[in-house]
Amino acid sequence: MKQFISVHDVTDIDALVAKALAYKAEPFKDRTLGVGKRIGLLFLNPSLRTRLSTQIAAKNIGMEAIVFNVDKEGWALEFEEGAIMSGNTVEHVKDAAPILGNYFDILCIRTFPSLKNREDDYSELYITEFIKYCGVPVVSLESATLHPLQSLTDVITIKEQLNQNPLSGNPKPKVVLTWAPHVKALPQCVANSFSQWMNAWGEVDFVITHPEDYELAEQFTKGATITHNQDEALKNANFVYVKNWSTYKDYGKIYENDPGWMLTEKKLQLTNNAKVMHCLPVRRNVELSDEVLDGPNSIVTQEAANRVWAAQAVIASILEGL
Repeated sequence: MKQFISVHDVTDIDALVAKALAYKAEPFKDRTLGVGKRIGLLFLNPSLRTRLSTQIAAKNIGMEAIVFNVDKEGWALEFEEGAIMSGNTVEHVKDAAPILGNYFDILCIRTFPSLKNREDDYSELYITEFIKYCGVPVVSLESATLHPLQSLTDVITIKEQLNQNPLSGNPKPKVVLTWAPHVKALPQCVANSFSQWMNAWGEVDFVITHPEDYELAEQFTKGATITHNQDEALKNANFVYVKNWSTYKDYGKIYENDPGWMLTEKKLQLTNNAKVMHCLPVRRNVELSDEVLDGPNSIVTQEAANRVWAAQAVIASILEGL
């Protein structure tokens, strides 16, 4: 693996999942793989699980991890080609990225969309410019449009659940991504990425449900069944992934905030005793009810814990290719 920006960087999803689960069973089996190498974690927006799990994963295989909060501790970066830097930006990515490439063997970057200009956000300028100029493998810790480490974790968690509780007759599990209300406009990153990975994996019957006007970009959802009827989507589901996202076409807006879209215990009765997933952080009793989050069907803690093994499998795969 040369980099990890999306599912397209993975040649065999099942093999990568198996690698992650092997690390979960034996976290330190490759404890010397990364000895003498450094991984840099650059954050342009906040993080909890992504930051800590990636640090732990790197340490498990012997790497030194250094975290730098660019938005709080660094110079304001310029990304525009040919920019006249007479404003607030202090350093161009063309100057910063090659230096970071000299400091680190792998560079991890977390960016965030503005939700103001869809063309700018979906160009993935920030992470693309780092890849262009840093000269070392880049791992996305979330970008303007995708969150691949989260999505790999989600596949790992679904696979782990199926290994522990196989479906009778071995049919494809029904996985439902359902939109949920939220108090503010959120990006499409997690929903885009989850859709991309579910479709690429091909081992599930994948359904997306959301209110009208909340369609995601077709490049990520093509192949999924899409419906505006949440109850219909939830019928016989084996896994329900809950996530809010803002509008894509009229970009970054909130058209709908109907609390009726919140997943409750009553709605869960429509499913086939489905396991409930969420990337966290979650707005309790807005996106998901307490009764669901604290109930036996919730696997959000297991899902979050698996972030370590997803990161470890990716970092190890990159190191093995250096």
